[in-house]
Amino acid sequence: MLYYLHLLHEYGTAAGSEVFKGFNVFQYITFRSLGAGVTAFLLCLIFGNRVIRRLISLRLGQPIRSQEEVNRLHELHGAKAGTPTMGGVLLLGALITSTLLWARPENPLIWLALFTVVYLGALGFVDDYLKVTKKSSDGISSRLKFTLQCVLAAMITAFFAYGSPFSGQSSELYVPFLKEPIIHLAGVFTFVLYLLVIVGASNAVNLTDGLDGLAAGCTATVGFAFAVLTYAAGNTKIASYLQIPFVQFSGELAVVCMALTGAALGFLWWNCHPARVFMGDTGSLAIGGLLGVFAISCKQELLLAVMGGVFVLEAGSVILQVASFKLTGRRIFKMSPLHHHFELSGWKESTVIVRFWILSIIFALLGLATLKLR
Repeated sequence: MLYYLHLLHEYGTAAGSEVFKGFNVFQYITFRSLGAGVTAFLLCLIFGNRVIRRLISLRLGQPIRSQEEVNRLHELHGAKAGTPTMGGVLLLGALITSTLLWARPENPLIWLALFTVVYLGALGFVDDYLKVTKKSSDGISSRLKFTLQCVLAAMITAFFAYGSPFSGQSSELYVPFLKEPIIHLAGVFTFVLYLLVIVGASNAVNLTDGLDGLAAGCTATVGFAFAVLTYAAGNTKIASYLQIPFVQFSGELAVVCMALTGAALGFLWWNCHPARVFMGDTGSLAIGGLLGVFAISCKQELLLAVMGGVFVLEAGSVILQVASFKLTGRRIFKMSPLHHHFELSGWKESTVIVRFWILSIIFALLGLATLKLR
């Protein structure tokens, strides 16, 4: 909405007045992106205490999966059971509000991003609610959750495949370091790619959300990196110079990326060790899906695996652990996801978190470095 304030500048200029001269900045994506990030951060700070107190009053505490987990994780973390979860409502609320304030409303990718956040946020909210009301980790069944995520992936595929500005690029698959697409996917394979990106990213962030501030800190890093990517992809001159695909409307997504970054940092204020609130599936499923939309929108689907390297390592550790145990009866890691393996290896929780943050920064920088290696 604030985007339209730049019209006051044009009105003042036409009338020969300098009163509204400063409002010209509202037409620039860079200015509005910074505004969105700061706004989201401040919203989390201002409303954080109120949201936490409300969650406590509703007795929405974090459930524990099993007695075995109680015994093993209690030694590492102390009594975290009972700390309010579903804190993702704070993060997502700040993200959505900031985006509506600062983004250009007629941009279709903005509404796709917001739809993804609301859809997966609602799915995660119901999952969290069932867990805390049942006092167990059994929320929505894995099959139903996967099915609903597939439905979202199908809708996003249809949006890009049949939306006139994007249909020509929807089937193109780019690889980092190469300036031309390596393959043009057929319809069903486009859906498979988008399914892997959306569902994979959503669940990977969900698995990473296991330590105080771990997922929030990594989200801020990846969100900022995608702010750079989406802005570059939406600017014809920059995209041409960097030899990356130009995607119409994608530049405006930088506003959403920075809103996500600001909201993640604001949430981290309350979620840092020792956490006063947990993100829950409400936040983590939506964040992962949103990162997937960013990657698809700027045609850097494979680069998401690089910049979100921590999320990939966490999800990969779970896949390897399950596969190894079913095939050989042995476990590769002491416990999965990966952050618990390092805890059981003797690392303190804060050490694991900070080192994973460092890795996230390095992965994000590596991803951005590929822009100059084409």
